[in-house]
Amino acid sequence: MCGILGIASRTHDVFAEIYDGLLMLQHRGQDASGIVTYNGEFFREKKANGLVKDVFNAQDAETLMGRVGIGHVRYPTAGSLSAAEAQPFFVNAPYGIYLVHNGNITNTEEQREKVTAKYSRHLRTTSDSEVLLNVLADKVADAIKVNGNADPIRNIFAGVKMTMERIQGAYSVICLVAGVGMLAFRDPYGIRPLSVAKREIPGHGDDFAFASEDVAFGINGFEKLRDLRAGEAILIDLDGNMHEFQAVEGKLTPCIFEYVYLARPDSLLDGVSVYKTQMRMGQTLAKQIQDSGLQIDRIIPVPDSARPVALEAAKITGIPYREGLVKNRYVGRTFIMPGQAERQKSVRRKLNAVPLEFEGHNVLLIDDSIVRGNTIKKIVQMCREAGAKKVYIASASPPVKYPNVYGIDMPTRAELIANGKDIEEIRQELGADALFYQNLDDLIWAAKEGNPEIEAFDCSCFDGNYITGVEEDYLSTLEKSSRSDRKKHDMEVVGDSWNGAKLASG
Repeated sequence: MCGILGIASRTHDVFAEIYDGLLMLQHRGQDASGIVTYNGEFFREKKANGLVKDVFNAQDAETLMGRVGIGHVRYPTAGSLSAAEAQPFFVNAPYGIYLVHNGNITNTEEQREKVTAKYSRHLRTTSDSEVLLNVLADKVADAIKVNGNADPIRNIFAGVKMTMERIQGAYSVICLVAGVGMLAFRDPYGIRPLSVAKREIPGHGDDFAFASEDVAFGINGFEKLRDLRAGEAILIDLDGNMHEFQAVEGKLTPCIFEYVYLARPDSLLDGVSVYKTQMRMGQTLAKQIQDSGLQIDRIIPVPDSARPVALEAAKITGIPYREGLVKNRYVGRTFIMPGQAERQKSVRRKLNAVPLEFEGHNVLLIDDSIVRGNTIKKIVQMCREAGAKKVYIASASPPVKYPNVYGIDMPTRAELIANGKDIEEIRQELGADALFYQNLDDLIWAAKEGNPEIEAFDCSCFDGNYITGVEEDYLSTLEKSSRSDRKKHDMEVVGDSWNGAKLASG
């Protein structure tokens, strides 16, 4: 996850607009927030653990001055929850570069060793994003040695190309480069989203922005131009000119889990509407429900991201749709909370059943996905306590059997309820009377229907096919890293401060 945003204006300071844009991306990360601005001479930076509204205040508008800036909301998938690992990250040479990153690097240790041993660079954190930044800096420096420094844009693009040839994994990146401008680039598979927008300023030209999701554009009056192509880099120079460069030949293979859970329903990713994709997921799920022959009195979504799926399934099946679960919006996500015990405890804080919708009824709960199974298991128990006769479950996505190593914190196969189990075993463990899962082919259809030009999606958490070629040794290293334990040590109750974040299906 993580959300990234960059704005380059010709006429005014951008701090307030970056702040507003990050609020629109807050669902992508609630652990830490950071903004850096550039006034053509100096960088000004602030970052800390916490939500955007808690990290920044009105006084920051007076100190974080500059007409170019980038921002980040963090959800950690590598490293720890230390405030030192909040982004943006900085290197002072060449030029001086700040970087924000969404994704996950899968050959981090190999690149870390090269950066520290071969290039004698000191890394301050365990973050893969800092490794990525230092690789980029090394490669830009190599380009300067070959080309000289007369054309910094050429050097930066050459550095991006060489970086893409070294780095494996998922990365959408925005950088500020002193004396040059704002740079954005996307990995050769386009796994994580990134798009560019512009805003016309009469008499002055165009302002530009980059963001993980296009929902961050409208609040500041930008109109989306397009999604960055896989393997593409775009640079907005300090005069406001846009330079495009296809660094390596890419094959767009976006992460399909973005459409299931990560992205907002009002986002359009690579030409595909998240909302309409979720509606189509409801259509295919409805066919399974109808074929089951079960007597179902209510379809009830697990709020919030399962609503479009449940509404469409109810419409097609003719089964009444009901809001039977009320969400407390002042409790954080259970899916990314540290430690099993804390996640399970928080479910009762998060949801409450409406007894009238359950008492004496056979209910079908529709959830966007089932990852660890902790949340939905507790919800089933809650429904029974509210008087439900039968409790059925339908997952809008297929069984999550494998870790997603490209930016979603599913580090251990043992934590995934579907790993090594068939549907009947999962049903019994969840305590449900019946269990449906979306078929993978149906999920792919639901997303691809929005943009037939996308040839393939990354479905690795469902089928174990890692598009960048992840080795078993890497998966084993993740499982031995004890990140959950370190998270619990770093932030015992990280979830309780995440106001308004949508519920996950942990």
